Amino acid sequence: MPIKIPDGLPALKTLESENIFVMTDQRAVTQDIRPLKIVILNIMPTKIETETQLLRLLGNSPLQVDVELLQTATHTSKNVSADHLTKFYKTFDEIKDQYFDGMIITGAPVELLPYEEVDYWQELCEIMEWTKRNVYSTMHICWGAQAAMYYHYGIQKYRLPEKLSGIYVHRIMNAFHPLMRGFDDKILMPHSRYTGIHRSDVREHEELEILASSNIAGVSIVANKNGRQFFVFGHAEYDRYTLSNEYFRDRNKGINPEIPYNYFPGNDPRAFPSMTWRSYATILYSNWLNYFVYQQTPYDLAELKNL
Repeated sequence: MPIKIPDGLPALKTLESENIFVMTDQRAVTQDIRPLKIVILNIMPTKIETETQLLRLLGNSPLQVDVELLQTATHTSKNVSADHLTKFYKTFDEIKDQYFDGMIITGAPVELLPYEEVDYWQELCEIMEWTKRNVYSTMHICWGAQAAMYYHYGIQKYRLPEKLSGIYVHRIMNAFHPLMRGFDDKILMPHSRYTGIHRSDVREHEELEILASSNIAGVSIVANKNGRQFFVFGHAEYDRYTLSNEYFRDRNKGINPEIPYNYFPGNDPRAFPSMTWRSYATILYSNWLNYFVYQQTPYDLAELKNL
């Protein structure tokens, strides 16, 4: 089944070239089924790249997905045209009276700032509070996961000795959890961040469960046991070259970054990086859509206000 995206979205050509089944608004109006309604709050600066990565994963599923793209009204993005945002993105005020099967809140390169100093923090808090009533299941990514841990559970982030960047091995902590179905005992996932959270802080909350963890990267996937919230501290959605682009960007800025761990063959930045995590990313998002969005969301989304 297809993923429905707006007519003219730049991701369309990329996804079609990869044989991802996509459907434009014009074709979707002829379908007589209720698709899953997913809203993506994209606070990454590389908006077009990020939306393409997430749509690729959401589209690789037997379920029809209707995607809404959301931006913050209290922050002006400098890395994408205003025309793109006006044409394809909505603000919270435009969708706050709606209900959604699922939501994705992305990361953002602001983890070194205290949460309260992020210029859109109050708006993000309002959105995260809104998800409790208007969204059945929310997937939080990287800084978005850390921010949600802090907002919902008071779990603090801590600064790492150096940037965590690379492809890390993770152990599956509960192979019987529906989100982990189909995974090997160990999986690979990219990380790119300066901060993290402590396992001990997560374990103090009995409603939370650690599903995947790494000896190097730490806590990687956490679930609320009710299936309404998931927290992914890595970037399963990353493309082959995303870490490479970040590495060379930082090097050109004179930051002198470490070479991403377990990424370039022979640890040589001139080498062609291997794509070693795509299958795990596909399973992760397919499981989330199937077990925690499609199978559990009420058919009448307005019933969410009574859950």
